[in-house]
Amino acid sequence: MERLVGKYCKIVTKEPGEDRASVVTGILEDVDYKDGFILVDSDQGLGCLRINTIVAIKPGRKRPEQKDIEKDEKGFVGIGTLIVFIAMILIAAVAASVLITTSEHLQRRAQSVGLNTIREVSSGLVIDDIVGYTNAEKTRIEYIAFQVRPRAGSQDFDMELLTLTLLYDELYVTKFDPTLLQTVNLDNKSVFFTPNETGSSTWLINLTNTTTFATLSMHDYDDSIVKTYGMNDGDRALLIVNATALIPSQNGLGTRKTISGEVRSETGAGGIYEITTPAVYSERVVDLW
Repeated sequence: MERLVGKYCKIVTKEPGEDRASVVTGILEDVDYKDGFILVDSDQGLGCLRINTIVAIKPGRKRPEQKDIEKDEKGFVGIGTLIVFIAMILIAAVAASVLITTSEHLQRRAQSVGLNTIREVSSGLVIDDIVGYTNAEKTRIEYIAFQVRPRAGSQDFDMELLTLTLLYDELYVTKFDPTLLQTVNLDNKSVFFTPNETGSSTWLINLTNTTTFATLSMHDYDDSIVKTYGMNDGDRALLIVNATALIPSQNGLGTRKTISGEVRSETGAGGIYEITTPAVYSERVVDLW
């Protein structure tokens, strides 16, 4: 047994009178032949076994020590750590909510801005031609007609919200008047002699004033201009302003005069113009654009 001193051993003992043997495992510390004991350091602590009760001793390897968590150690989470953890979760939830709400708001705004930008760029009116109608002496222009149409790809717009501005010595703003709306060549006459209704002797232009212009439907396949005051793709119209009423100081627009302004719908780009009248009016109908 001296050769086993200091080694981890499995010791089988059997007390006299007992039927079953018992096993003790541990490090064999010492052998005392004089007193008949061996000293063993086991899991239960340091103890002695009588030599005459030993049946067998078998050396072996010590098993890894297993820690009893419930017995030796206790898990502990401090209240401060718990509060910090909950705060981190709440902060993350609030930040996520703010980011989601902000992104949704920005997306709606971007879509709205995009649609409005497309509408502003592609919608509006184009001025195709401008002509003037002089007095009998051909000394001044009494009426000015603007031929307009929607821009390519323009959305439909309400002519009741249409405005025509004229800048000369002052800025004049004229608007659409549904009572001054007719179809061109209602009685097969010149546009400047279009009656206010079939068979009437009153010309439409004579009813214009400083705040309204007359409207003549030139091309309106679905009659949207006449029926609903709406202008859509392919429509064309003449807007006639009374220059005599707008420029009373000269009783009209004389030669070598410059006027400017625009025709603007509710949305989209307006039709901008600037014209200078010729030095001589050779005809009563004068091409100005």
